[in-house]
Amino acid sequence: MTEMTFDEKTLRYLKTLSRSYPTTQAVQTEIINLRAILNLPKGTEHYISDIHGEYQGLRHILRNASGSVRRKIDQALGDYVPSADRDALATLIYYPELKLRHMRHHGQLNPEWYTITLKQLIAICKITTSKYTRSKVQRMLPKDYEYIITELMTTGSKDFNKEDYFGQIIQSIIDTDAADSFIIAMCHLVHDSVIDRLHVVGDIFDRGDSPHLVMDELEKQRHIDIQWGNHDILWMGAAAGELCCIANAVRICLRYKNYDFMEGGYGINMRPLSLFALETYANDPCACFMPKSGPGDEADPHDDEIIAKMHKAMAVIQFKIEGQTAKLHPEYRMDDRMLLDKMDLTRGVVTIDGAEYPLQDTNFPTIDPADPYALTPGEQKVLEGLQVSFLNCDKLQRHIDFLYKKGAMYRYYNGCLMFHGCIPMEADGSFTEMDIYGVSCHGRGLFDRCEELVRQGRYSKDKERRKRGADFMWYLWCGSKSPLFGKDKMATFERYFVEDKKLHKEHSDPYFTLAYNAEACDRVLGEFGITDPEAVIVNGHIPVKIRKGESPIKVPRKLVIIDGGMSKAYQSVTGIAGYTLVSNSHEMYLSEHEPFATAEETVRNNRDMDSRIIPVLTYARRVTIADTNDGREIAAKIDDLMLLLEAYRVGVIKQDKG
Repeated sequence: MTEMTFDEKTLRYLKTLSRSYPTTQAVQTEIINLRAILNLPKGTEHYISDIHGEYQGLRHILRNASGSVRRKIDQALGDYVPSADRDALATLIYYPELKLRHMRHHGQLNPEWYTITLKQLIAICKITTSKYTRSKVQRMLPKDYEYIITELMTTGSKDFNKEDYFGQIIQSIIDTDAADSFIIAMCHLVHDSVIDRLHVVGDIFDRGDSPHLVMDELEKQRHIDIQWGNHDILWMGAAAGELCCIANAVRICLRYKNYDFMEGGYGINMRPLSLFALETYANDPCACFMPKSGPGDEADPHDDEIIAKMHKAMAVIQFKIEGQTAKLHPEYRMDDRMLLDKMDLTRGVVTIDGAEYPLQDTNFPTIDPADPYALTPGEQKVLEGLQVSFLNCDKLQRHIDFLYKKGAMYRYYNGCLMFHGCIPMEADGSFTEMDIYGVSCHGRGLFDRCEELVRQGRYSKDKERRKRGADFMWYLWCGSKSPLFGKDKMATFERYFVEDKKLHKEHSDPYFTLAYNAEACDRVLGEFGITDPEAVIVNGHIPVKIRKGESPIKVPRKLVIIDGGMSKAYQSVTGIAGYTLVSNSHEMYLSEHEPFATAEETVRNNRDMDSRIIPVLTYARRVTIADTNDGREIAAKIDDLMLLLEAYRVGVIKQDKG
């Protein structure tokens, strides 16, 4: 047998690896462990998109794992526990603190209930954690209860030799008043174990009233990745101090009546804007700027009138600062969005594409016809104050750092290529070529260049590069060739001021029709170097209008759009309240959700969110960890450990046996 030789670089690496595995026995143990792990079933992955600040709905989808928790309850207890009791147990698992408080208030907690419930939760936890190694499960457990919960899950009431031992643990938990804490810990274990990885395919922010709470919830997830959407990029740019992004972010919050979120959620000081707006538009009803109300929102005429004035003030500031930025960056080709200088306020018309249209609003006291894009001193002060608030909000900056840490323009993971919007295409199906600051790119190269600039816009030490990157985030928000926006224009001005509906139309990129066939999907996958015939493209961004008969599955087994309208603002359009794409070791399916009420109603009435299952594909064989991205990394590590084992055996690296 020929003795293996090692080059200098390999030896240096193996010596570093030997610090973690100092003996042959340590190496052998890890190889055995890793090879075994490769044969475990793949964990369940959940894909969601277009959350748009809808905290209550998102939280419930995560708590019930798109219906998976109830199915695990049925699997564990369905043979001998009535359906109504399983409903109650499900709501306990979703909201343990709230449910226990509700039951205590109604005198429903007693030793018998605690005993039954603890045993039922143990049975459910055994099923939800059965795919994982014991060490992985232990990492999910609270340290204070790790030993006891592990003992409960590894023995049982039917274990002949440990029956009394098991029973005494349960009894002692109740006797020492620890039952509530144990129940909460086990419910959280179910949450953590039923979703192995969460993929967010863009648009966390805007429209809904609680994106800050959504971000808090996402920060709690053990394994998560995020593909940025254009609404996320908008807030990333705003957090970097980019003025166009700030103006748009504030305007959208006012448009959707999220005034409280701006001040209470992120501490953005809105008072200077309100004072300026009330003074500037004191006698203006601002009819074009009345805020939108979602389902169940109560209108307050006085508040709405104030918000409308702030809304108009912010919109005018936005159009001005966007015009300045478009002039600064002619390469963006955003001249068609510069419409303030196309208004004739004396005649009450605006010229768009060579035609005149009546203006629905002609009261613009801050616009100088000789220099329509110049900010007044009052507007400048408002915008600078907002910039200071965005730059100095610690919570917002923490959330944005999380978006950078966990986020990217796209990701290919376990057979799914995820990106939020589109790959810009020409009418002939070729990928659109774009010149970005002197770099010509298309397809995957366009995504890579965009990500490079987005990161520069926050982290570059070079002031000019940071400014260019931040400005480009505004382009990604609304530019005609932006892969995150995917439309020929953002018709904000026209929607406010021009009644003619044809000018409101935003034409989608050709991707959204040309990519909807198997051949085009293969070309897209090939652009990213993906040759797996079972690979699936997962997009968000474009709401699927179920009411109009649209399907989220655009190409069977190839392309799925998972924007189902989680935000209340979209539910009248889609007819549902969002999708979750679920991929377990057996199949991939969509869970189509009906609107969610509140956690309190769920607890009070033991009512879950109604969801419908839509099959996407069934795997030919059960998928194991060996088939995944993590599995490939584990296999590579096994190869390295085999080299280290050989190095120990031939003596080129000395074992450290203490």
